[in-house]
Amino acid sequence: MKKYLWMGVFGLAATGGAGLVLGEADEGWGRETWREARLDVAPVTDPSYRNECGSCHMAYPPGLLPGRSWNRLMDGLADHFGDNAELDAATAAKVRAYLTANAADKSNYRRSLAMMRSLPAAATPLRISETPYFQRKHDEVPARLVSGNPKVRSFANCQACHVSAPKGIFNEHDVKIPGHGRWDDD
Repeated sequence: MKKYLWMGVFGLAATGGAGLVLGEADEGWGRETWREARLDVAPVTDPSYRNECGSCHMAYPPGLLPGRSWNRLMDGLADHFGDNAELDAATAAKVRAYLTANAADKSNYRRSLAMMRSLPAAATPLRISETPYFQRKHDEVPARLVSGNPKVRSFANCQACHVSAPKGIFNEHDVKIPGHGRWDDD
């Protein structure tokens, strides 16, 4: 038991508590477990959400917004940031259920928890980029490298710079800004 407890404490400390808990039954501790421990948010796993929403933009991990925000977004698909993104009723219900069940307020991943801590209790942001947590994490990135960069265009284009974003990894050490290279805010 001590071996597993030590590994669990070390794993949580090494990853900032990135959603990894170990116990006696965790015999399969290895490379994949460590890779999963690096996750900042749960990656997108629902094919309906990935296919429907990901056909126009990155299918954002649900753990980046609270459930109330996902509900508000789903309620406004007829005018989704200027586009009609309406879905048939069955698909919309499935996507909504996935998003709200995996939202930041239901997650134990470290960036989801940090996102929730940054939001006032009743805040219902529609854009991840408008949250206090996002703004604090991106405040030193010059606009010319994002909105002035034709390969990025917007802070909403996460995977342009966060190359591991589809895997749920938003670590600043994995950032590579197109036309600029690796980002270092030191």
